[in-house]
Amino acid sequence: LQAISQIIRSEGPLALWSGLKPTLLGIVPYSGISFCVYGTLKDRLRKMEGLHSDGELRTVPRLAAGAAAGLVAQSVTYPLDVVRRRSQVYPDHYRDVLSSMRVIVEREGALALFKGLSMNWVKGPIAISISFAINDLLRSAAQ
Repeated sequence: LQAISQIIRSEGPLALWSGLKPTLLGIVPYSGISFCVYGTLKDRLRKMEGLHSDGELRTVPRLAAGAAAGLVAQSVTYPLDVVRRRSQVYPDHYRDVLSSMRVIVEREGALALFKGLSMNWVKGPIAISISFAINDLLRSAAQ
C-alpha cells in the first residue's frame, strides 16, 4: 500500500494503469493468433494421422501444436510487451503505442522491439501448450 500511495502522490492516480493500453492491445492479437495457429496445426496433424475427430488426437501432438501456436503468437505480439513494460517504467517517455514503437526503433533499432523474446520462448510455449491440451481435455470430458 505504501508503494501505491507513493505512486499516486508522485505521478498521479493514472500512473497505476500505465501500460494498460498496450496490454489490452496485445491480448486480442495474441489470443487470435494462438487459437488460429493451434486449431490449424491440430487439424493438419489429425489429417496426417488419418483421424476423424479431434478427440482421437494424442496428447503429444496437441502439446506440439500448442507450443508452436504460443511461439508464433508470442513472437508476433512481443513488441507490444516491450512497449507495455517501458510505459510502466517510464510513463513520461512512452505515452502511446505507436509513438513508443517509433522512439524505440529510432533510438535502438528495430531489434529492440524484440529484446527479451528468447527468454519468453522458453516459458511461453510450454505454458500455452499445457493450457490448450487441458482445455481440449476438459471440453471433451464435458461433452
